[in-house]
Amino acid sequence: MKQLAEAAIRDSFINCSKGESRRISLPREVEELPWKHLDFLGWTDPRAPERSYLVWQQGEDDAPIGVMLRHPDRLPGLQRNMCSLCLTTHGSGGVTLMAARKSGPAGRKGDTVGLYTCADLNCSLYVRGLKAVPQGLRMEETLTVPEKVERIKSRVASFIQQVAST
Repeated sequence: MKQLAEAAIRDSFINCSKGESRRISLPREVEELPWKHLDFLGWTDPRAPERSYLVWQQGEDDAPIGVMLRHPDRLPGLQRNMCSLCLTTHGSGGVTLMAARKSGPAGRKGDTVGLYTCADLNCSLYVRGLKAVPQGLRMEETLTVPEKVERIKSRVASFIQQVAST
């Protein structure tokens, strides 16, 4: 993913108002993120821990698309869960159900879509082996790292398409 400026990130959101996007707490030191290793930008709002954000860019010349996510709980009591994007298994609290309000009229009616993701949204770093899984494990796969990256990109694109469909 190419590096994005703050304005581009804020303008990318498709399922919230312009006012809401202006109030989003962006990750600290955005310019210092490991952009070349990211397939999408994801973070949790430090002022509202039940809210996270995901920004996706199909190709380097395409406009980024962002979605606001909500996750009211962290699946208490479950021992292990698997992220549906990167297939990383985490201990309790490491995977959460994130729900995104759909864009347009469907979202205004309250329609949402969801997926189980790593609570920290560091899927790109997990599949590349750049971040260790705390209290979890990586299942042995025959896919190469580039194939895993393509899987993440495909799954994020599918999720964004679900959010954007009305």
